[in-house]
Amino acid sequence: MKITLTKQKKAKPDYSKLGFGKYFTDHMLVMDYKDGKWQEPEIMPYQPFALDPSTCVLHYGQGIFEGLKAYKNKDGKITMFRPYDNFRRMNRSAARLCMPALDIEETVENLKKLIMIDEDWIPTEPGTALYIRPTMIATDPMLGVHPGHTYRFFIILSPVGSYYESGLTPTKIMIENEYVRAPLGGTGEAKCMGNYAASLLAGDIANKHGYEQVLWLDAKEKKYVEEVGAMNMFFVFDGVVKTPALVGSILPGITRDSVIRVLEHEGMPVEECRISVDDIRNAIKSGHMDEAFGSGTAAVISPVGVLGIDGEDMVINNFEMGKITAFLYDKLTGIQTGRYADPFGWVVHVN
Repeated sequence: MKITLTKQKKAKPDYSKLGFGKYFTDHMLVMDYKDGKWQEPEIMPYQPFALDPSTCVLHYGQGIFEGLKAYKNKDGKITMFRPYDNFRRMNRSAARLCMPALDIEETVENLKKLIMIDEDWIPTEPGTALYIRPTMIATDPMLGVHPGHTYRFFIILSPVGSYYESGLTPTKIMIENEYVRAPLGGTGEAKCMGNYAASLLAGDIANKHGYEQVLWLDAKEKKYVEEVGAMNMFFVFDGVVKTPALVGSILPGITRDSVIRVLEHEGMPVEECRISVDDIRNAIKSGHMDEAFGSGTAAVISPVGVLGIDGEDMVINNFEMGKITAFLYDKLTGIQTGRYADPFGWVVHVN
């Protein structure tokens, strides 16, 4: 691997006021694909890319990405949470968009080198982490709707705090019944750029009505809840945790899987199933909805206090974080940061 270190390091931000995705470290990793194979990777100073105006990704959206985190504990040990699973999912996304696969072992090792170079950017305040954004784009300078022949893979790093400004205060989410995110047979289970662009209008409308996010319904019947733009969803019905089944239009979240496996490990009831809007509405009205929360790399676990359904705000658990939600947040962040043992083999040591 070629390594070119920056000659001018950036000033560090105030780690107590990070927000999410606002600051970027001194270096990035870049690797190009041409002539049917990946070329030598390079770690270089963080800098802009020069792209031809005809570059494929700018016109046809052939691009995918991932999101994961690294942490540093009080002893200075650096860890990542489930990086192999993230790159396995990235390869599945790549296959769906006709893009080349990565060598997962090599990619994780290269990422470790990048993190070690920029380790002084890893925040250690409670609720903070180093966010890792791997991305792959088609780079052919040519118009025409067809898979690219050249690609660029890159990884950038960002010290982050809470994804939501409210932190662990319950969020307000609106169930979207006009626009749809992804139909069966589409790209809903791939982490591709177009999925997020398609979600922006509904999200903007929801924000103007006082909601943080949109909860999407299935595209065919607009009957079953699927996922939130940045999270998978969980609902607790009379002590049973339920989450929408992966039917092909929902992103298979790494944190979602972690939640399910922790619950199973603890002997707590959890089900993957179809959940209708009527199921949710009736459960809230009858007092059988204990709590609701979202899961994702950015927020980890986010309590949901209000669901907007057909213009009606329905309050869950008195707009307070539920016991299961709090347990999962503590357990997952504890495993990630080394406060708790990792019985699942999820934590990967960087140094």
